[in-house]
Amino acid sequence: MSHIDNIFNQVRALLQSQSIKLWEEPYYSEGLGSIEASIELLADEFSGKLGIDASRCKCVIVELQDNALRKLAARREFNATGLATFKVRRIDNRNGTINIMDIKCDLNELGSALQAAIAAKLQLSDANHVKCISAGRIVAPNVTLAAQQLKNNQQLLVIVGQGDSHNQNGALHERINKIKADVEAVVSSQNQLMEMEDQDGNPVFLPPNENRALLTGLGYCEKARSAMHREDYEEALLLLLEADEQFSACNSKFLESVDNYALLNLDIVWCYLCLKNVSQLPDADRRLSICERSFRRSYGENYSRLYALKGRGCPERALIMRLQLLQGVVLYHQNRRDAAYERLEAAAAVLGELKVNDEQLLLLVEMGFDVSDARLALRSSSGNVERAVQFIQQRKQQLSDARKQSQSERALHRRYAKQATKDSDWVNPRSVCTLTEMGFERRLAAEALKRTDNDVQRAVELLQTGSAELRANLPAVESADDVQLAALLQLGFLEPAARAALESTRNNLTQATDFLLKAIQSEEELLATVERVTKLATMDIDGMASTSQGAGPAPALIDTVLQKAKAEIDAYQAYKRLHADLSGNEQDYLDLPLLQEEQLLAEYRNLLEQ
Repeated sequence: MSHIDNIFNQVRALLQSQSIKLWEEPYYSEGLGSIEASIELLADEFSGKLGIDASRCKCVIVELQDNALRKLAARREFNATGLATFKVRRIDNRNGTINIMDIKCDLNELGSALQAAIAAKLQLSDANHVKCISAGRIVAPNVTLAAQQLKNNQQLLVIVGQGDSHNQNGALHERINKIKADVEAVVSSQNQLMEMEDQDGNPVFLPPNENRALLTGLGYCEKARSAMHREDYEEALLLLLEADEQFSACNSKFLESVDNYALLNLDIVWCYLCLKNVSQLPDADRRLSICERSFRRSYGENYSRLYALKGRGCPERALIMRLQLLQGVVLYHQNRRDAAYERLEAAAAVLGELKVNDEQLLLLVEMGFDVSDARLALRSSSGNVERAVQFIQQRKQQLSDARKQSQSERALHRRYAKQATKDSDWVNPRSVCTLTEMGFERRLAAEALKRTDNDVQRAVELLQTGSAELRANLPAVESADDVQLAALLQLGFLEPAARAALESTRNNLTQATDFLLKAIQSEEELLATVERVTKLATMDIDGMASTSQGAGPAPALIDTVLQKAKAEIDAYQAYKRLHADLSGNEQDYLDLPLLQEEQLLAEYRNLLEQ
């Protein structure tokens, strides 16, 4: 932030505190325009109060007056014609704000009309490359501006996803679309290529629709974090806002109980700052409040619960430091200078404690440890190398133990995921394991949980009082149909698996093939399946029986299996692309080198001293 921006903040705050309206007399007259004598007197007064050169004060006051008059004219035009004026700020990684322009558009128009108007102003050939951000949301092209709560005189951010000589990966627009397509393919995969874990390696289970939305959002967040490591904040911001849209489909209570949503909001504000943009201050303030509330729930008041469990050197303190730094920056731009000073000093104190000795870090790296693991371990052990080594080893063992212990829960999750087509059918695998450990039969336990919305206590009561009725209403186990079994065997599936698939799906051949494809655990096995079924398609298959359920003749079945198997192979390829630039470290989000934070802290402390 520049010195002149600092002056703007102070002058604007003083105008507001004295309720001075620069668009009214004695500073402006409809007939005369700006009244220079009054402006000069005001500039002299403010110069003495703020310790700023009078000529600079005058320039700032004149510019603020011009802005106020433009807003007033836009309001009158809107009232007369319904045409809204937007203050559009185009930003990029290298320069921050590179264009500021006024764009006019009717609020009853679709978002695509606003994109087209901006593209025309910027002389861009493809309006789809224009991404507008309003109050922390990407403006949807197929919804009216009014429905998206855009208002006259609103400030908008614009990121143009168009390739140039500095961008060897092609257009940002194309990259974002490819990332979204890959995440969609991976999340939709029947082989559950993505699963959720907490930071201790324990699986997280959710109903199908919520699970899908959260996995999609987390996929976007991972790619956004990778972009942030490259300092590509345009790409990161767009992906984070897409993730925010996905998270909005999740249960709000669940989001409040985990720190993923807090980190999403923290990262969005970090991108705002790194893109040198302060026009989204209200959204930044809102998101930091969400983050602080979530941290308080997770870590306790003043982070007491976190420090009691992990000590004051815990890696999470890097996130706390970034939160305090960003809060200080927002307070500064709100001209709440005393509060900003307190936050920045708190951030400085934590930053000092989190600094890692470069020689110790190099020593651990030379011992064969990953630089991220080494940095987190040194912070957690207050710089003690021996304890840092123990921390890394204990952490790896803890993750390994948690994953081994949850194998039965994960297996049940995969099994029920094959059967549940909607959230109301979903059964929590952890609750099933709890009830079976209490001695209840698995099928009865699953039915009881389904009826009680996965409430374990109510399910126990139902099992104790109504087990006979539960058992009577369980679907009968049907033997595998011989004709359908023969069809699956001709496709190359093994008899035990094919029989189990038909019995589990009550001889629904389509669901049985889905069941079998979901059971395939590797890309190699899928490729072998495709090769085997492709050969069948080229052979004389007249003798293959059609199904008794009208699923079509064998050629149709072969075509269906081929399409689904190829879709799964595409999902594996998408998974590889997604992970090509990810670290693979589940605690990567905690590994902040803190170099940028240190620079920003020094910059804003210096501004406060001016």
